[in-house]
Amino acid sequence: MPDNAHPSPVSITLPDGSIRTYDNPVTVHDVAASIGAGLARSTVAGRVDGRLVDACEMIDRDAKLQVITPKDDEGLDIIRHSCAHLVGHALKQLYPNAKMVIGPVINEGFYYDVAFERPFTPADLEAIEARMRELIAKEYDVVKRMTPRDEAIQIFKARHEDYKLRLIEDMPDTQEMGLYFHEEYVDMCRGPHVPNTRFLKAFKLTKLAGAYWRGDAKNEQLQRIYGTAWADAKQLSAHLVRLEEAEKRDHRKIGRELDLFHFEDDAPGSVFWHPRGWTVFQSLIAYMRRRQNDAGYVEVNTPDVMDRSLWETSGHWHNYRDHMFTTETEDGRALALKPMNCPGGTLLYRHGLKSYRDLPIRMGEFGKVHRYEPSGSLHGLLRVRHFTQDDAHIFCTPEQMNEECRSVVGLVLDIYRQFGFEDVRIKLSTRPANRIGSDATWDQLEGALIHSLEEMGLDYQINPGEGAFYGPKLEFVLRDAIGRDWQCGTLQVDMNLPERFGIEYVDEDGLRKRPVMLHRALFGSLERFTGIMLEHHSGKLPAWLSPIQVVVCSISQQHADYVRDIATLLRCNGLRVETDTRNEKIGYKIREQTLQRIPYLLVAGTKEQEEGTIAIRSRDGEDLGVMDLTQAIAWLLAAVEAPDALERRVISREAQLRLEASKAKQSA
Repeated sequence: MPDNAHPSPVSITLPDGSIRTYDNPVTVHDVAASIGAGLARSTVAGRVDGRLVDACEMIDRDAKLQVITPKDDEGLDIIRHSCAHLVGHALKQLYPNAKMVIGPVINEGFYYDVAFERPFTPADLEAIEARMRELIAKEYDVVKRMTPRDEAIQIFKARHEDYKLRLIEDMPDTQEMGLYFHEEYVDMCRGPHVPNTRFLKAFKLTKLAGAYWRGDAKNEQLQRIYGTAWADAKQLSAHLVRLEEAEKRDHRKIGRELDLFHFEDDAPGSVFWHPRGWTVFQSLIAYMRRRQNDAGYVEVNTPDVMDRSLWETSGHWHNYRDHMFTTETEDGRALALKPMNCPGGTLLYRHGLKSYRDLPIRMGEFGKVHRYEPSGSLHGLLRVRHFTQDDAHIFCTPEQMNEECRSVVGLVLDIYRQFGFEDVRIKLSTRPANRIGSDATWDQLEGALIHSLEEMGLDYQINPGEGAFYGPKLEFVLRDAIGRDWQCGTLQVDMNLPERFGIEYVDEDGLRKRPVMLHRALFGSLERFTGIMLEHHSGKLPAWLSPIQVVVCSISQQHADYVRDIATLLRCNGLRVETDTRNEKIGYKIREQTLQRIPYLLVAGTKEQEEGTIAIRSRDGEDLGVMDLTQAIAWLLAAVEAPDALERRVISREAQLRLEASKAKQSA
């Protein structure tokens, strides 16, 4: 700029539509300070024309600005990201030989991967946290400096930060790096970060774990330090209470206590279902089978192993190869265990010519799939390598697409409600960078999902770039009893696989056209959904889903035959029953069966045996009274009825009324 030139005024448009004009370029913090001292002190960062930037970012043109504070979701993520950097600052002071790797934000927290000569201990974790608190108390400024590539390389060479140098190598076209200075500690990041450590007081380091460089088990092992951070101490305290509750509800612990399942090193990531656990699993399938049958689905099954050429056609070989289990036959053919059910569904559709009159075709499949997940990411039922999906593929005409989308969304929300999940959020994941198909096709598919949601009056949020490589998708996120979010069901719309597999239907004019393919899973993984249900209910599954619904207990040995006869009667009426005729006191039996979360305990003594009755109590200790056996059977059958039973009776009654009305109309 010439010496006699004057900076142009800058106009800043705020979220409420008001405009502030400044004579010179200003930082985000300057704008906040001009609004009020309180806002200035709370400013973490800013969003300038939709782009997140540091509070020190200079704005030298007219722009739209949102000041970001800890109350904003973005502000909370920035606090967590800066806490990860603070881990690095504290750790390098305590253990100078440690080498820092990466420290990203994760759900409700952060982690930092570190290479060090020995395993960290819980005592080390406490020391790192204590040093972090000392650094926060200094309330030092975090300073950002855009640094030329060569200078950044020299800085990290001098600090012997080998992994930072390897990260720079991965960015050959980046000639300027964002470096953040925490006093003597330096880290590299795109940012933004907090302007001062005073924003980081509400944090806690939570655990240590193993990790691999670049997430690949073939690479060197690292150590991962996990933590959580929040806007204030109250939020942190509430989160720590949730963590404590989550530990009590851990489905792996419940699985051991209730004898539901276990895992073996000989089959990593695969579940060994015990009889009780398999009963729960099959009850979920039976429920979904009924719901799909009522909604007009047919059930199919496709092979577990298919030729490589199929996966090349679908695009999975190129986009998903590293997650697939493969083998080669003696004649050189490459085969793969299916990681998805979709290609098999297209081959089923392609078998035989279809007419527009046949559509929509809704094919449901409880398909076993196999995906290679890194060993370090396996987590009980929640992350496995071999699992079952309640998959479905719907083939319809373009004109039917919106109605089918609405039908699926309605079905999934109703099913979640019946399982006790009233708080469900919907995310729309749009086209990823690595995708197949034209932009025009993606515009049409994304538009169909948006139109369906808006017609139903449902709120949703955009998840940019997170769609499948073949189509956009809706993700359904459930909030559980202790406030955790779980992404379960998905709905994807796809015109790319029908094109790749050449599937068609004949329209009313005799022309061959491509159908639209909808990919849909409601539970998602049945294994994972089982784990979520166990944690949501803390093991006290709804009576209809409980592996054992009733235990009949004898007060003494002389009542054992009466108890066994009652159990036989209940079992013949469809109840899942066990007996407890051990030579133990009745109080002991009741306590033990209550710990097993059995929904209903039946107690029989001399009086009950003489009168042909039974005493009933719930697992919560409620005395439900004494009933005669006929009454008890009817009561128990109603108490363990699946949630869709009433709905099915209503649907049946409505259909009956329509038939009667039609018959009356014909008679008239």
